[in-house]
Amino acid sequence: MNAKPPPLSPPSPSSSPSPTSNPFPLSHLLPLPTFSITKKTCPFRLQVSTNPSTNLSLSSPISQDQTLLSLLRQKKTEEAWLAYTQSPHLPSSSCLSRLVSQLSYQNTCEGLTRAQSILTRLRNERQLGRLDANALGLLAVAAAKAGHTRYATSVIKSMLRSGYLPHVKSWSAVVSRLASSDDEHGPAEALKLFRLVMRRVRQFSDGELVADSRPDTGAFNAAFNACANLGDTRMFLKLFDEMSEWGNKPDVLSYNVMIKLCAKVERKDLLVFVLERILKEEIPLCMTTLHSLVAAYVGLADLETAERIVQAMREGRRDLCEILRGSNVEDSNRNEQDVFEKLLPNSVKASNLEPPLLPKAYAPNTRMYTILMKGYMKVGRVTDTVRMLEAMRHQEDSDSHPDHVSYTTVVSAFVNSGSMDRARQVLAEMTRIGVPANRITYNILLKGYCKQLQIGKAKELLTEMAEDAGIAPDVVSYNILIDGCILVDDSAGALAFFNEMRARGIAPTKISYTTLMKAFALSGQPKLANKVFEEMLNDPRVKADIIAWNMLVEGYCRLGLVEEAKKIIQRMKENGFHPDVATYGSLANGIAVARKPGEALLLWNEVKERCSGAKNEGENPNSSSSLPPPPPLKPDEGLLDTLADICVRAAFFKKALEIVACMEENGIPPNKTKFTRIYVEMHSRMFTSKHASQARQDRRRERKRAAEAFKFWLGLPNSYYGSEWRLEPIDGNDDS
Repeated sequence: MNAKPPPLSPPSPSSSPSPTSNPFPLSHLLPLPTFSITKKTCPFRLQVSTNPSTNLSLSSPISQDQTLLSLLRQKKTEEAWLAYTQSPHLPSSSCLSRLVSQLSYQNTCEGLTRAQSILTRLRNERQLGRLDANALGLLAVAAAKAGHTRYATSVIKSMLRSGYLPHVKSWSAVVSRLASSDDEHGPAEALKLFRLVMRRVRQFSDGELVADSRPDTGAFNAAFNACANLGDTRMFLKLFDEMSEWGNKPDVLSYNVMIKLCAKVERKDLLVFVLERILKEEIPLCMTTLHSLVAAYVGLADLETAERIVQAMREGRRDLCEILRGSNVEDSNRNEQDVFEKLLPNSVKASNLEPPLLPKAYAPNTRMYTILMKGYMKVGRVTDTVRMLEAMRHQEDSDSHPDHVSYTTVVSAFVNSGSMDRARQVLAEMTRIGVPANRITYNILLKGYCKQLQIGKAKELLTEMAEDAGIAPDVVSYNILIDGCILVDDSAGALAFFNEMRARGIAPTKISYTTLMKAFALSGQPKLANKVFEEMLNDPRVKADIIAWNMLVEGYCRLGLVEEAKKIIQRMKENGFHPDVATYGSLANGIAVARKPGEALLLWNEVKERCSGAKNEGENPNSSSSLPPPPPLKPDEGLLDTLADICVRAAFFKKALEIVACMEENGIPPNKTKFTRIYVEMHSRMFTSKHASQARQDRRRERKRAAEAFKFWLGLPNSYYGSEWRLEPIDGNDDS
């Protein structure tokens, strides 16, 4: 889909509700409802023939609408789409809403593209008011399912601005997709959208009026998941308390997400109490809860406890809570204690309560074993991973036999250990026994070959994947190959894979663009990196982030093109991005390449101001700038070491001392050996000339004092040995 997703506009003034009438035309999300068509809904005049005795012309708008509506009622969506494209006029509201609904309901890329094209046309003709809430809601759900969360979010927000209240199944689906998206900003956006809908629904005192838009337990669970992914315990508690206000109760999924939250904030000691809470509330337990528990312990690198859970289930034991209590160690980090005391009041009185029993014995299944296998794989226990697979293959219970995920985990274990031949043997075994490998399996193998710089074998595997296995590569496959080309310094190959990906109709992601930019930046082609960046900015499906901006800066800095890099940084600031440590680090390296020490002083002043931003926050109330101040900066070793290196080489010793002091404040040990070597090689005879004029000697006096202070810090012979000293300007002059 190359079309730019259109921002929805409010309905035209003619269709706006009056202040006295209901301002929200609530049309709820139903599976393809039947719409009626009336003369009132058709905005076009009727075309009549010249013969008074004849009926309406077959080519009149009303007859065409009736034909289109008939096709839609028969669910002949393809024929209805053709009729729409061939119609010389804009169909009625009922036809358009029905067509968008059915196209969205197809859940296909083509159907979504067609529905979006209708929306684009209506927006351009200022007729968006023709679509009802049902059509827009289904379109938002379809876009969310297709991974176009930004577009889906814009649809829901535009509905709210336009006076529609989306059905809870519609807006909660978008919240759910945002909460679990790979985008780092997705969970935060999910909570924002959840709050936005809540504020709108709260505006109505009549609950019946907004009954179908009120949040249900599923909507809250989606918001809980966003909190868990962010590790936001306080927002989780706030939403948890709000559930009862809306007449909802937490279900087993709510507590499963709570397990995830405990693992995210590393509160392993509370996991057992979530399980006990489920049992106490008599919420029906499911295997997913036990899967979540094992996954939490695996994620926290406590494989021993995860093994105990699996073994207890193998033995048919119901005293799992007692087992977990016995292996529990109270976490010393209890910063969120008050939050979890409210979420899990049973954890406070745990010592006075008997651990509850599971309602029945649960046997471990394939997913349970595979989770444990992944734990072995992550810590490099390849032998245990393979042994677990063999044990699963000999289980009597078919529910415990390995599946494609189990085999893929073993493939990943071998790839991580560099055993590509053994990984390919597992793939061949999967084919032999009829367990089909999927795209993830092949992508893992592709990444393994690329890490070993075997790009030729990666290309062969890509062909085998598409032709022999019948699995089309996806954007992840191509991102891996593009990154592999970078490892072998083949920017042309990276571009070839990028173009091949687009030729296959695969839309590039943010990672695709950034990785290609990296290829050009590292190969000394910043102008090409800039072209890729501009294309990224023009692609509505992705949003450039700080990583993309930094990659552009890096491209120019590697060649010492400091002025061009500074222009990019200024443009970055104008677009709302503040430079981070990586930005400044690239600029410092560029300054070193260009040998412009004066630029290093300007950069150090900006870095120093950002470093003290936390201390001085709120101290400048009279600032005339309407923009928020940049966030405080925590410098890293690379940035400070490069700046100090530049200053020492340029004999800016006072600034060098400031930088090394900053390094020590941040727990970064300066490399005194390196700086001593630089000083001895470059400056040991710096102030020994007896032929300089008096004026020149006076100007150098302060710099000499700074040099002596720097020598004192290095431990070289200097004029301050055995005495106290302070570095202060003489006579108010400071040339350094």
